[in-house]
Amino acid sequence: MNQQLEHFQELYNEHRPHRAINRSTPGEAYRSLPKDEPRLRHGDEHWRVRYDTVDNVGTITIRYAGRLRHLGIGRAHAGTPVILLMNGPQTLVTARHTGELLAEHIIDPGRDYQPRKRQKPLPKEGLHVNDVPEHL
Repeated sequence: MNQQLEHFQELYNEHRPHRAINRSTPGEAYRSLPKDEPRLRHGDEHWRVRYDTVDNVGTITIRYAGRLRHLGIGRAHAGTPVILLMNGPQTLVTARHTGELLAEHIIDPGRDYQPRKRQKPLPKEGLHVNDVPEHL
């Protein structure tokens, strides 16, 4: 039984051209795609790590390019202990106890206050095309 499955798999992936992928085989299509790999290699980048607590207005303060910068985290996280990871102008702020990503920033040297990077909203669960109001 395994030999039959292996034979079918070989035919399907390596010998049978497919219309949807320009007459190439699934195996050729798979091998032609770029493969995911780590973006940073050991020694390529220098990350600063800092432990802090979000202040009562929802920010933490860092020194960047010789000046103090205020990173917006959000008032909902006031008092939250955080870990700040910083590589050049890029920052990641995570909750210290849960590891939840709270904010990302790309520091603009021309501004003191740095708003969070806007995240694309996740699709709402259970929302179907028929549920969208007509005026949208």
